[in-house]
Amino acid sequence: MKSFVGMKRWVVIFVLAGFSFAAAQAKYEPKFKGDPAHSDSEAIALGYMRTTLRAQKLYKEKNNHYATSLSQLVHTGSFTRRMVNPNRGDYTVGFRAHKDGFELLLTPQAMDEQHRSFFANEDGVIHGDDTKPADASSPVVK
Repeated sequence: MKSFVGMKRWVVIFVLAGFSFAAAQAKYEPKFKGDPAHSDSEAIALGYMRTTLRAQKLYKEKNNHYATSLSQLVHTGSFTRRMVNPNRGDYTVGFRAHKDGFELLLTPQAMDEQHRSFFANEDGVIHGDDTKPADASSPVVK
């Protein structure tokens, strides 16, 4: 009887492990028509990029120049105070202002097909790369 109970416990463990593995391998469900994300993490990162790009556009319309820091974007469009924090879950934000614009880079903790890096600048086009930090020469995210 004791060995049956022990065996039953192992069966439960293997079944639960199988469900966990299947959940981790689940296919990404797009959030909207034309969603270019490959994972939930990418969807969040791309949402952050779009929100920041929109805030920069609005900031420039009002001030005749782009914001030189993320903190200047707070309360512009949907950009909130907590978005200034560069730690965005699976991603880290890099922001650099220059004379006539800015560069925005989101780099994943671990780069793979489900966690590409993203780049955008004042032209508003988002680029992505799954092998290196994205830049203006990386493929456009569609």
